[in-house]
This record gives sequence, structure tokens and C-alpha cells, in this order.
Amino acid sequence: MNKGDEQMHERENQEARSLSRKDGQMAVIEAISTLLSSQSLAVLATHSRGQPYTSLVAVAPAPKLTDLFFATTRATRKFANLSADPRAALLIDSRSNSEMDFKDAEAVTAVGKVREADKSGKEPFLDIYITKHPHLEEFVRSPTCAFLRLEVEAYYFVRRFQEVMEWRPIP
Repeated sequence: MNKGDEQMHERENQEARSLSRKDGQMAVIEAISTLLSSQSLAVLATHSRGQPYTSLVAVAPAPKLTDLFFATTRATRKFANLSADPRAALLIDSRSNSEMDFKDAEAVTAVGKVREADKSGKEPFLDIYITKHPHLEEFVRSPTCAFLRLEVEAYYFVRRFQEVMEWRPIP
């Protein structure tokens, strides 16, 4: 094989590796999207003075997965924790509390910073949330409710307790 053929062969290998990475990334994005669409609840992790705190929240993803939306009343510990430090994580999983979970369960952890989302209708965030959780419309429109968005910095997708994949959405 001459030098020109070697260079062409190496370029073809690089292109194949690049396509493989893109295909893999698309598969991870699709798996995350499917999991987020199929689940209504997430575990929110916050902290206060070094003490971790978790709570269940109803969650809805933005179409491009750049944000996850949830709501809570302003008088909650989770809201106080997020007001003091906006860093948080949301865990969404498919477990059914059966033995099959060890083989079939999937989970995704989204990490980022939380801030209050616009409820005025200028942005479609509230519509996204209410479409997924119509039973929470009165609650989320209440003046005592804080409508929040986790601006996702990274997702960590896990299946079979061993396969871990990371994806960082581009805002």
C-alpha cells in the first residue's frame, strides 16, 4: 500500500469512527428522551449546609431536553434549598420494584442549575408542563407556586447498572 492509499484508508477510518460516535450519541439522546417522556416523577436532590435532601416532583422535559420543568410551593424546604444554592440533580428512572429491574431498568440523572421559569405565557414552558400534567394546572398557576426549570448541564444515562453514558445538551 502506498502512502496515498494509507492516508485515504486512515481518513476513511476516522470518518467511520466519527459516524459511530454520532450514531452512539443519537442513541443516547433517544434513550434519554424516551425515558423522560415515559415517566411523570423524578427525585430532586438539593442540599442545605452540606446535608443532602431529596423529594419527589412531577417533571416535564423541554423539547430539545435543554431544560426540565417542575413546580413546588415557595414554603417548601426544596425551594429554600434551591434559593440558597441553585445546583441540583433530578433522577428519573423506569424501575418497577421487580427482579427484572436488575436487567431492564434505566435511569437518567440530569445535573444543572435551577431558576424560576416564566409563567406569564411569553415562553411555552408552562404549556409544556401542563400538557404533561393537566391535573396540576391549578396548583402550578397558584401565586404560592414556584414554577422552576433545571437548566441541564449534563445527563448521565445508566442501563443494566453498568452501562453509563453522558450527554451534554447544547442550549
